Amino acid sequence: MIREVRVDAQPINPAQEMARLDATGAGAIASFAGLVRGDGGLVAMTLDHYPAMTALALNALADEAVTRWPLSGIVVVHRVGRMRPGEPIVIVATASAHRAAALEACAFLIDRLKTDAPFWKKEEWEGGKSRWVEARASDDAAADRWRA
Repeated sequence: MIREVRVDAQPINPAQEMARLDATGAGAIASFAGLVRGDGGLVAMTLDHYPAMTALALNALADEAVTRWPLSGIVVVHRVGRMRPGEPIVIVATASAHRAAALEACAFLIDRLKTDAPFWKKEEWEGGKSRWVEARASDDAAADRWRA
C-alpha cells in the first residue's frame, strides 16, 4: 500500500505525484487535480492552515477511504501559501484493482477534503482588493453524500 498524505508550500507536480501509484500494479488509477482559477481578475490566492489540525484531518480521510474501498494506493497533496491562477492547489489520486473503487475513493476524498480539512483561503484581485473565501453550501452537499 502506497500512502502519501502531505501539505506542502512547494509547487505540486501532479504527474510526479500520480507516478507514485504506478508501482502498485493497480488496474485503475483515478485522480483529481485542482487549479487556482483566475475568475474575475483574480491575481493570487493564499492558503493558510493550522498544521496539526490539517494533518489530522487529511490522515483521517485517507484512513476512512482505505476502510471503505479496496485501495492499493492513495496520494493526497495540498498546497499552502501564495499561488497564482493556473497553479495546482491539490492533487488527489487513488489506485485500486478496479475502476469503480478508484473513482469513488477519489471523489470521496476531494469532496470531504473541501469541508473537513481546515484551510483558509484569501483571494486577491487586481487593484489590491482581497477577501477571505467563505464555505459554500454546494461543497457541504457534495460531502454529505459520503456521510450516509
